[in-house]
Amino acid sequence: MTKKEFFKAVSNGKEDIIQIFLDALSKANVDYCVIGGLAVNAYAEPVVSLDLDIVVAINEVGTACNAVEDYFKIERFAHSVNLSSNKSDLRIQLQLDPRYQNFIARAIIHSVLGYEMKVAIVEDVLQGKIWAYSDEQRRKSKRQKDLADIMRLIETFPHLIDQLPDSIQKIFE
Repeated sequence: MTKKEFFKAVSNGKEDIIQIFLDALSKANVDYCVIGGLAVNAYAEPVVSLDLDIVVAINEVGTACNAVEDYFKIERFAHSVNLSSNKSDLRIQLQLDPRYQNFIARAIIHSVLGYEMKVAIVEDVLQGKIWAYSDEQRRKSKRQKDLADIMRLIETFPHLIDQLPDSIQKIFE
């Protein structure tokens, strides 16, 4: 079983939703990068996640939505655009927080669970996880997952511990 087949099975995929999404972005020339848990998987031992968190160039969000509207249900929120399909349990979230926009220019191509995708550099992935963990409005279970992702990155790249705020560094002591 390939990594793609495994991920498709885990996400209850009747179609290869990630590849459909990536191909649509490519065809529409939409610049993006992956952040979140799947981005962590590009740098650390993979953990299965049913969320694909993406940053799209802010002026290309409409283009991205138009490119995928035939395949996905699109829900717009204040800080994100969420995409879903009845052909998979995978959830795709286009992050609209402007803090992530600079990540796109620094991103590089990685293979993540068998998919070639543009992923934020490890320092940016860590920064995104720090922001997510520090957001006290997020559910505690989500924040714990963010902390686990931070730990996975620091275990793989110990020199990045200096990037952590003191409050998070203390957890590692």
